[in-house]
Amino acid sequence: MTDQLHPMTPHHLPFYIVKPGETDVLLIVMGIFLIFAVLGIGLQFEIVAVLGLISLFTHIHIFWIGGLLLALIDLPDFSTPLSRIAGSVEKIADAEDLASGTAAEGLSAARNAAARDRAEPASQQPSARTREVGNHV
Repeated sequence: MTDQLHPMTPHHLPFYIVKPGETDVLLIVMGIFLIFAVLGIGLQFEIVAVLGLISLFTHIHIFWIGGLLLALIDLPDFSTPLSRIAGSVEKIADAEDLASGTAAEGLSAARNAAARDRAEPASQQPSARTREVGNHV
């Protein structure tokens, strides 16, 4: 096997595209970052509890120190703003669905009123003001 690129490959490739058989460093770095992010944000309390139990049963006091240091780190609250954003987006989506449904209902009501106006003689038609109030009530 040779390390030559395919003839159709552009001469300049981004850093994140690796040759076949080489190690994908970006994938490894992002995997490590993901592990630390999940452990740091989502499981802080559980890790502190596990470290406390390990140090209690093994008498290795470095676990107490690690648990206390981890408990003292004040991580930012990402879930509350994200849940508020999600709730707002849901409200906007419901409002747009209602608006499009109301517009469709209004269009069908206008078509029905136009068909009724064509069917009734002019002397029997109510005034525009009465018809407007009647359609909105």
